[in-house]
Amino acid sequence: MNMAEPVVYLNGKMIPESQAGLKVYDAGIVLGATTTEMTRTFRQKLFRIEDHIDRLYRSLRYMNLDIGMTPPEMIRLSNEITAHNAALIMPIQELGLIHFVTPGEFTAYAGSAAGKQEMKPTVCLHTFPMPFDLWADFFLNGIHVVTPSTRHVPPQCVDPKMKNRSRMHWYLADRETHLADPKAITLLLDLDGNITETSGANFLIVRDGVVLSPTLRNILPGVSRQVVIEICDHLGIPFIEKDLQVHDVINADEALVTTTPYCMAPCTRINGITIGDGKSGPVFDRLIATWSEREGIDVVGQVLGK
Repeated sequence: MNMAEPVVYLNGKMIPESQAGLKVYDAGIVLGATTTEMTRTFRQKLFRIEDHIDRLYRSLRYMNLDIGMTPPEMIRLSNEITAHNAALIMPIQELGLIHFVTPGEFTAYAGSAAGKQEMKPTVCLHTFPMPFDLWADFFLNGIHVVTPSTRHVPPQCVDPKMKNRSRMHWYLADRETHLADPKAITLLLDLDGNITETSGANFLIVRDGVVLSPTLRNILPGVSRQVVIEICDHLGIPFIEKDLQVHDVINADEALVTTTPYCMAPCTRINGITIGDGKSGPVFDRLIATWSEREGIDVVGQVLGK
């Protein structure tokens, strides 16, 4: 193995990244049946890896998959891969660690039409350097969210507490969103017109000093969202879950997203309409400052390359 190349864990083996790939009959390709997690580093150490692995294993139980590895073993493996691959990048860089699991490879390209087949789950861990420059504009100008006609998958179909890659609806929604603004992020509504989430972040608003979140019925309980809940508790800022509509967002004092790659960012427009004064607000500023203080890193400065 070329130790100067990032390594990937794939089905029990550590292999060079350049040699990693899935079989074309894998259920992740044939059916899009994949559960996943992403964890980022701070100072090249994984942040809240235990929370991500706990959620991964809850998803695996929901899928009725046994991967033959305990959560502590997965955490040790995650740290091992991250340490090896972090040694290949500059000290100021950070890594994103991806876990994904599929039901495995079908014996024939028939998918579920072939009936029950004995399959061994595909398990993969890989990393990538965090591309902070992609998100710099979020902190310079704020995020513009757009609510397209495509709606979120109802929880009666797939429980949103499982993080998965069955994402055709997101692909279609993003294409519609980008017709309105190529830089905008899609914010999906549910079938009743309630705010849910973006494809990679939870969405929150601030009104009268209170942080408001959509209920967990239609969203992933994000790890970064949980960090914000803890920071709100520390700062004495109320955090309330309730159904929210576009009307609430338009009339909010502030809006923001929470997500693993860049922690949180201000949202300053929805469907072309300015939220608040069109800038990051005082509650957002307190939250991100506290997060930065806790991790000993200027989160915004890191994204902006300062």
